Amino acid sequence: MSLKTSDKPYAERIRISAADEFMRQAVRKAQDLQWDKRESARQELGNWQEWRNIGESIRQHVIGHLPHYLEEFSDNVAKQGGHVFFAQTAKEAQEYVKQVILEKEAKRVVKSKSMVTTEVDLDPMILELDGVEVMETDLAEFILQMDDWDEPSHIVFPSIHKDRERTRQVFERKLGYEGDNNPVNLAKFARQVMRDYFLKADIGITGCNFAIANTGQINLDTNEGNADLTISIPKTQIVLMGMERIVPSMKEAEILDNLLARSAVGQNLTTYVTFAGRKKELESDGPEDFHVVVLDNGRSNALGTEFQAILQCIRCGACLNVCPVYRQIGGQGYGSTYPGPIGAVLSPVLGGYEEFGELPYASSLCGACTETCPVKIPLHELLIAHRRKMTNDLKMKKGFDNFQMKMVGIGTAVPFVFKMALKMEHLGLSPLRKKHPVTVENIFNYGGFVNHAMGMAKGWTDVRDLPMPPKYRDNFRVWYNNRHK
Repeated sequence: MSLKTSDKPYAERIRISAADEFMRQAVRKAQDLQWDKRESARQELGNWQEWRNIGESIRQHVIGHLPHYLEEFSDNVAKQGGHVFFAQTAKEAQEYVKQVILEKEAKRVVKSKSMVTTEVDLDPMILELDGVEVMETDLAEFILQMDDWDEPSHIVFPSIHKDRERTRQVFERKLGYEGDNNPVNLAKFARQVMRDYFLKADIGITGCNFAIANTGQINLDTNEGNADLTISIPKTQIVLMGMERIVPSMKEAEILDNLLARSAVGQNLTTYVTFAGRKKELESDGPEDFHVVVLDNGRSNALGTEFQAILQCIRCGACLNVCPVYRQIGGQGYGSTYPGPIGAVLSPVLGGYEEFGELPYASSLCGACTETCPVKIPLHELLIAHRRKMTNDLKMKKGFDNFQMKMVGIGTAVPFVFKMALKMEHLGLSPLRKKHPVTVENIFNYGGFVNHAMGMAKGWTDVRDLPMPPKYRDNFRVWYNNRHK
């Protein structure tokens, strides 16, 4: 599974997602629960807006001095006997990991949850190697792997679209599970299966929440402890990280860990906050061979542009948890490793408009994502910037759309034309009506709903019931003017 997670056209993905009522209910429930937990945890911290300002300042400083901190981090890893490889592309990252696996003659690889490994299509590459097995050890990712590598639906909760019964069926079909669908029993069974892989693993692969420049360590935040086992048991560890996931010191990492935990899962701090690197001389566990792959893969496209702020992201998923579009289509509708508002901005930067040009339009521009972002990324403004760039720089959405917008501009700017439009709107839209009985949803039922509009309005009426406007004598302006007479 690469950055692009589906070959289906955007419209087809949306239709499939919209028809999956179970998934939509699961997403709605998760969003509502996370709202309460997230806001409560943020209030306990106190002065949340000031914390956001500090988080934004840290991330902007690092992105503005990225070469310096990456070099400092690389030097400190090397001083401890580790290795850092700077991968320009996903293919280069794949080849480096492949080389390490072959050199170590590894047969078993364990992975903790990492979006970068998904972005570079690491799992399929490993599975193609002769005699090499790979196991996802994050519980949600483990469930997806057992379900024939199903696509994730969320940055933090990848298997949000599956309930306990669906998970039980997957375990029964793939692993011979004979128990009930009690989550505790399912988790215990998964733990037994994964523990065998941990104990026999030759290589552990993890992501990286934050790399600490002045110590050469990586910082991982997890709730299951699987990442700690992935680091401590295998003799060789490979870390894959986006080049922007770096901080100057542990002080900044501590601040961002606080922001991340509260925004991602509504906790004061995640269960396991780990700082790790190559095993030291007197330590009893940890990797003897430590590798870090620092990935660009299109991130440098954002540097020095209006999209640079997207590199501030700490992957908390808070923007998904407030997004009304994500609430309706889930993560798989986006067709990208990175769904939701963050994916709608980041995916075109990494993969281009040809692959992900629809995603900036998968937004109502309500601004909820910007309001909740713990590091103050102006997400809805960046979505507008993408639309503007596609429209102007790439000469897209011209012709008839421009004509329509000009007509709307004239109609709303000239009082006489605007008043004439108000007088004619009921009659003018009547040919597009579809009869329905009078309901609360259709208070102005003068013939039915508008659902066959043309041009830019078509996308709206295809998926919404737009009530017919009232007759001119009944509209609000006329009523308001007459009420004093």
